[in-house]
Amino acid sequence: MAVARRTPAAHSGAPTTMSLRPLLSLLDQDPNGVALARDGGRAFVSLSMRPFMVGALLDGVDGAAALGRPAIVVAGDDRQARDLAADLKAWLHPRPVRFYPSRGVAYESHLSPPPHLVGLRVAALDSMIAAAQPVGSGGAVATADAGEPPVVVVSAVALSEKVPDPALRPQSHVLRVGDLMDLEEEATALVAMGYERVDQVEDRGQFAIRGGILDVYPATEDRAVRVDLFDIEIESLRFFSTFTQRSLGETQAIEIAPAAELALEHREGAEEAGVADEDDRPDISELLPVDRFHAFLDLAPADVVLLVAAEEEIAPALADHWQDVCAAFHDEEAHNLYVPPKAIAAALSEAHITLSSISGDQAMQFRAQAADVAARSLKDAEPELEKLVRGGYRTVVSWPRRGEGERAAYNLARLKARWIGESEPGGNRLVEPELVFTTASLRDGFVAAGIRVAIIPEHRLFRRKRAERTGGQSANQRRRGALRSFADLRTGDIVVHEDHGLARFAGFETKTVGGVTRDYLELEFAGTDRVFQPVDQLAKISRYVGAGGNHPPLSKLGGK
Repeated sequence: MAVARRTPAAHSGAPTTMSLRPLLSLLDQDPNGVALARDGGRAFVSLSMRPFMVGALLDGVDGAAALGRPAIVVAGDDRQARDLAADLKAWLHPRPVRFYPSRGVAYESHLSPPPHLVGLRVAALDSMIAAAQPVGSGGAVATADAGEPPVVVVSAVALSEKVPDPALRPQSHVLRVGDLMDLEEEATALVAMGYERVDQVEDRGQFAIRGGILDVYPATEDRAVRVDLFDIEIESLRFFSTFTQRSLGETQAIEIAPAAELALEHREGAEEAGVADEDDRPDISELLPVDRFHAFLDLAPADVVLLVAAEEEIAPALADHWQDVCAAFHDEEAHNLYVPPKAIAAALSEAHITLSSISGDQAMQFRAQAADVAARSLKDAEPELEKLVRGGYRTVVSWPRRGEGERAAYNLARLKARWIGESEPGGNRLVEPELVFTTASLRDGFVAAGIRVAIIPEHRLFRRKRAERTGGQSANQRRRGALRSFADLRTGDIVVHEDHGLARFAGFETKTVGGVTRDYLELEFAGTDRVFQPVDQLAKISRYVGAGGNHPPLSKLGGK
């Protein structure tokens, strides 16, 4: 029998594109992990270790059943699925990982799901469909995922909602430099695709026209696009920041994916019924072509690998959702638009691997404790790291930014830290106990005695006192300082970063990191320390609100 082999992860020399993927092969050293990846089954996995285990079972073991195949990973609710997808993106990079959320609105509400959710759903579903097609036969989403089979993380609630046949969607189209385009015709087409016309584009599914310029935020893109016309010819296509309006780079073509799951003729009837009197409102199943709605799993490729990541969360989530559905629908009507819990449970019982964080009768168990060093400074953290290394643990600390890790490595007194992929040929492999740094954003870490591995995110290595994190502000003061927009900030303003403490806002910078160009807020801390915060993480920052005109000293990074 031919044994599948792992494809080595692409590794860039640029430090900003470091991948955690090579660390997944550490599971290859655990006989139970190898057996689970190859043969499947049920297992207990500690909650803190779940993202690593899911990634390793899909991609870290030679001969694993999931190698080279698309995968669907099932979590409990949308929040859990979203967080797991974010973690898997860090662990599996550059393999595509997509999050498939629920609609956000019930079918019985007669409302269309918001465009940003439609974009996520369309991208995830299309990546699954494209995985069953020859390379090069799909659209932009298929092209982006063509290198490796995708991993789609879906919630149990999303599985319970039937999906309109993709043929019922508005057709996507591609804008290319040099093509001819009539602005009003394009505006009409965008409205039919579910886009909203606004004065200024801020979110997915919106477009604006100013003179001979079309701004559009495609439902499946991470950035908005500015279309400049010379008469009726597309002269340029430029990504731009919706915060600062600055250009973030040019492109020769962009796919405009639909911002609605149903074509206009199907949406109009449902939306009109939604504003009618409740007594006169027809059932939604009478307005939609329900005979062309399918279960999500029925649209997956035949060779897809199904992995249940949180068995204990599935049944409660499905039961709660089905109760809400049946309160609004008769049983027969509910079956037209939703999949009953029993049907989903039957499908998930065929999953190749089922994981649970509740210990029971599982034959295999993978235990770990949460990584929470909570040191107040690097001086306090170093003995804890040294203890792990001397205890035989391959110890990895992940830093959100390379500069912070380099500063910590320089200031270590006894330990020496190397970066993954550096210092020696084949430096991605961790064989002996040592301290290794990498750049990645992880929510949680773990310390696993079975495979002698410790993964510690920077924010779990250091723990500031509450006063340091909040600049001494009360909860009411922090609420008063909440920022609604980047426009609320002025250069020189004192702000509070929820992870790093008190800083001075120094302005905006446009930077290219990991091949992606976007805007950052430049924050100055004590000394020469600086942090560049992505503008899409504005929620982490609030304006400092204190008594009088004075403020406490600026915080020091790393707690030093």
